[in-house]
Amino acid sequence: MRNPVGGHVPVAGGLARAGLPYAREMGAEAVQVFVANPRGWATPTGTPAQDEAFRAECAEAGMPAYVHAPYLINFGSHTPETVERSVESLRHSLRRARAIGALGVVVHTGSATNGRPREEALAQVRTHMRPLLDELTHDDPFLLLESTAGQGFSLCSRTRDFGPYFEALDAHPKLGVCLDTCHVFAAGHDLSAPGGMKETLDLLVETVGEGRLKLIHANDSKDVSGAHKDRHENIGAGRIGEEPFRELFTHPATENVPLIIETPGGKEGHAADVARLKELRARV
Repeated sequence: MRNPVGGHVPVAGGLARAGLPYAREMGAEAVQVFVANPRGWATPTGTPAQDEAFRAECAEAGMPAYVHAPYLINFGSHTPETVERSVESLRHSLRRARAIGALGVVVHTGSATNGRPREEALAQVRTHMRPLLDELTHDDPFLLLESTAGQGFSLCSRTRDFGPYFEALDAHPKLGVCLDTCHVFAAGHDLSAPGGMKETLDLLVETVGEGRLKLIHANDSKDVSGAHKDRHENIGAGRIGEEPFRELFTHPATENVPLIIETPGGKEGHAADVARLKELRARV
């Protein structure tokens, strides 16, 4: 399948017991989960039976799975405690991803806090994130960097920003990109303009190289391009519109890359967005 389409699913009640039925009801061909409270530092161990059931059912269905790391992680923070907790939290997500057979762990690229220079924050990313990459084996999940909408002193929002981030991590072979369409639109890449999607994807390949794009968060935007606001909208109902998503399916860089929606509307809205993306894929 050129691009499996799926969504982020709730897992309260169990990864397999709660998450997979939700995925099936939305018609998902790919799935993304949290393995910890996304707004906390706890590192729960998980339930081996649920892990194995999730892994087995995803494998049987041919459904690629991904983990989204907690939002609090910031390797560019000026606070040593935050950095230490970020290391522990990301290591936990990577280990849990391995246990459930996930292909990648998505982590936000963070920001330089308290007025620190970007170079200083990126040096800190190198010191603390690089060793986590070295712990990964060939069969372990990829670490997927997700840029932000450009709020505050973000280390990575425009597509070019992935360059210094990759450089800080020596373009490690287990490093990849998760491209969030709402985020890059909010950061100033006008995907709604003629050729805007192609131009942005071309720039990404030019910046990080071929084969680094491993996952796409397919989200429309409630706000205009360049607004630096991270407000997701349903596919085709926002400022990006449907056509750029159709164009996304045609770009060589997106071949075989799964799309995960993180849109409003609950199960019905999610099912409608998955169906809409499948329809756009069919038109290619």
